[in-house]
Amino acid sequence: MANRRDFIRGCLAGGGAAAAALVPEAAGARDNLKNPPDALGLLYDSTLCVGCQACVAACKRVNENPAEFRTLDKLWDSPLDTTGHTFNVIKVFSSGTGETKNAEENGFAFMKTSCMHCADPSCVSACPVSAMQKNPVTGIVTYDPDACFGCRYCVAACAFGIPKYQYDSPTGRIGKCELCNHRHKDGHYSACAEVCPTGATLFGRTSDLLVEAKRRLAIKPGDTTKIPRGRLPYSDAAAEKAATWRKEPDQRYEAQVGPYLQHVYGETEYGGTQVLKIASVNFEKLGMPDLPPVSSASKSETIQHTLYQGMIMPLALFGAMTWVAKRNVVADDDQSEGGQP
Repeated sequence: MANRRDFIRGCLAGGGAAAAALVPEAAGARDNLKNPPDALGLLYDSTLCVGCQACVAACKRVNENPAEFRTLDKLWDSPLDTTGHTFNVIKVFSSGTGETKNAEENGFAFMKTSCMHCADPSCVSACPVSAMQKNPVTGIVTYDPDACFGCRYCVAACAFGIPKYQYDSPTGRIGKCELCNHRHKDGHYSACAEVCPTGATLFGRTSDLLVEAKRRLAIKPGDTTKIPRGRLPYSDAAAEKAATWRKEPDQRYEAQVGPYLQHVYGETEYGGTQVLKIASVNFEKLGMPDLPPVSSASKSETIQHTLYQGMIMPLALFGAMTWVAKRNVVADDDQSEGGQP
């Protein structure tokens, strides 16, 4: 048994040494992938959200997802987090007495949780069969159940904990928000934005949504401004002409906004996302992870490509195992001399 442990330990040590000798000293990570120019996404304004959960119900309806119950009476669909059958939830932060909306001390605030549609998505990078893909035009991260074989690498890779496995599925499906991609051909857009009564969730081109987010952050707290509801019109005629969204009347309304944290979540986090968020309460307290501006996909792919380029790692490991095996083999002549039969 000891010899076997020594053999395995020697293989690992030898493989590591050989790989270190062959791999360049500093393999710099590739740059983050960028969103396409017409990437589509959402802007969520926590200060405008009233927690009505109309977006949760609409998401369930258009994706034909079943209700999920937390109580025995089974009267209300009440998921605590996103699941394989719940792609969008509203969570609430509460502190102390919870009296003041959008306040960190003795206050409360809402946060929408759904797929962030990363510019450089880890789920796409980790998927070995391209079941997760990023649309080259809209940037929407989509899922193909016919290609998926249920490895769940996407579940483990996502920094936001979004893709979820449907354990009740006989074929092993993954469930996640796709920005209602299946409804776009009919002139619809994300149902959560379509039904939001306050404009807390707004659909549009990510570049335009970022401009709108920064416009709001520049407004003096307590001042009123016009808030668009539903979708944000494209900022140029060519894009508007190419869009399939149904024409709608001006849905803007006067609202008091702020105060805001001077930060647009998703602008730089994890290499950037197509879903942007603004709030008055610290994003970590609202359940959003504190992430660096570098995507994990850019680092992991660089390491993998470096190690496997020219079969470096397999050859190094094979060579190390061969060396250790040869070192531990006793020749027949030696056995005879030792008096062994």
